[in-house]
Amino acid sequence: MRINIVGAGPAGLLFSLLIKRRFPAWRVQVFEQNPWDATFGFGVVFSQGALAFLERDVPDLHKQLAVRLESWPMQRIVHRDEQVDIDGNGFSAIGRLELNQFLQELCLGAGVGTEYERAIASLDDLPSCDLVVGADGANSFVRRALESEFEPRVEWLTNRFAWYGTRQLFECLTLTFRANEHGSFVAHHYRHSPSMSTFVVECDEATWRRAGLDRRSDEESRAYCEGVFAPDLNRHSLVSNKSIWRQFPLLANGRWSVGNVILIGDALRTMHFSIGSGTRLAFEDAIALDRAFGEAGEDVPRMLAAFERERRPIVEKLHAAANASSYWYERLPEKMALEPWQLAYDYMTRSGRMTDERLRELSPKFMARVEAEQNKAE
Repeated sequence: MRINIVGAGPAGLLFSLLIKRRFPAWRVQVFEQNPWDATFGFGVVFSQGALAFLERDVPDLHKQLAVRLESWPMQRIVHRDEQVDIDGNGFSAIGRLELNQFLQELCLGAGVGTEYERAIASLDDLPSCDLVVGADGANSFVRRALESEFEPRVEWLTNRFAWYGTRQLFECLTLTFRANEHGSFVAHHYRHSPSMSTFVVECDEATWRRAGLDRRSDEESRAYCEGVFAPDLNRHSLVSNKSIWRQFPLLANGRWSVGNVILIGDALRTMHFSIGSGTRLAFEDAIALDRAFGEAGEDVPRMLAAFERERRPIVEKLHAAANASSYWYERLPEKMALEPWQLAYDYMTRSGRMTDERLRELSPKFMARVEAEQNKAE
């Protein structure tokens, strides 16, 4: 059996590792257009639930990964300089490059073939194989090569965001809301190593234009954002890594496979970064695809059907929640009128999946404050 995987991100690397472990005699080859030490952005974050699934399905990988993670047991909202802590909402994080290199080492040890700086201009450029796995991200070449068959749907959000890093370390995953004469901003920030944090700055389109961020250079944009979030950065600068202003694409595909070609990870669908599930779902796709091979063996059509049968209901449910979360941010200016505790509560219930009962169970201290504030207002 011969498998070609396009893309050496978390989805492609984890799948190649698992399938090579399951079938050592199979030829598993990964092709990546970028150098082995290149990556966009800074850190990635996992919820407690994400780590629980990894511990259950790939315990040895979880054990090795856990010691590399920065972890904390809560989330924090900062609005009008007031901190609102949400207990029981734990997360962990790791640098994107560190995660990729950790997986690269495991793949090398398992005998996976990997070619970096190998751009694929046509699917015909790939060696003859039984299966092609498109794990090449939101701008997937594999998907574009068969676009009419995969039937992709893309909705572009209007908000703009830039993904920075900083040497300022933060206690936990935090959303900090700030306003100035130009409008409203929010930063998603968390430490992903003992010396570095991720700092994603987001604003609505009108604010972005009034601030002149559509015309500023990278250096000017960073300086501007450092000014907006000066109270939070504690005189630390922002660090750029392809940190251009972007709009987030909400991507889904009508079909998940075409012939012997399948998509996984962000090539298949994107999850807005506000729910911290992009890497988790990439890992889950890889695990499910490997498990489908365990069920079907070398029967590729059966394997593809098994994968989609297991994953589609889960993915579509999470995709709906992620889209609801992204739409909450699209209404950022109106959210700024809320009191800090109100904004935190509104945020926690934004996807429609978190009920008051569930919040009381997961975050009893936070909900006690919310209910006390609600009683005061009555």
